[in-house]
Amino acid sequence: QVQLVESGGGLVQAGGSLRLSCAASGSISSTSINVMGWYRQAPGNQRELVARLIAGGAITYGDSVKGRFTFSRDNAKNTLYLQMNNLKPEDTAVYYCHVVKNFHSYWGQGTQVTVSS
Repeated sequence: QVQLVESGGGLVQAGGSLRLSCAASGSISSTSINVMGWYRQAPGNQRELVARLIAGGAITYGDSVKGRFTFSRDNAKNTLYLQMNNLKPEDTAVYYCHVVKNFHSYWGQGTQVTVSS
C-alpha cells in the first residue's frame, strides 16, 4: 500500500510559478516502483498526463507543458516534485500524484492549481 499526499497548490497569476510536492508513505527508489508522475484534470475534461517516469526510462511530458514544467524526485525524502513555470490560465486544474508499485496503481487526493489571467 502506498499513500500519496500532494501539497503546494494555490492561486497564482499568469506567468508565475508554483512547485507541487507529493510525499509518499514508502520508498520511491525501490525497484518495485514501476511508474511515477503527475496528472491533472480540469472541470469537464478527462485526466491528462503532465509528467511521467517509467522505471528504466526517460521522463515524458505532456505536450502542453513541455519546456515549462519539470518533474523531479528526492529519494531520501520519498517525495516527488513538479516545478511549474510560466503558468497559463489553461493550466488551471486539480493536479494528482500517481505511483504504480508492484503493478498496483495509487493516486493522491489532488491539489488545486488556479491561474488567473
